[in-house]
Amino acid sequence: MTAPDFSHARWNKSSHSNGKLACVEVAFGAARVGVRDSKAPGAGHLVIGYSAFVGFLTGARNGTFDRQG
Repeated sequence: MTAPDFSHARWNKSSHSNGKLACVEVAFGAARVGVRDSKAPGAGHLVIGYSAFVGFLTGARNGTFDRQG
């Protein structure tokens, strides 16, 4: 499988970002989502399936990943 090309992608930060470089950026491709560190955009990115990304966002919104205790 060939890795998706995100070299010309439009990378986005959350509207909740405080403007500092301590966040992740995402770019949407054909059935894939690229995720990278805003502090080091040239260091590469992760590529995950769209449905897995939607599942992650749903879990984040629902508190699935919140620390307990």
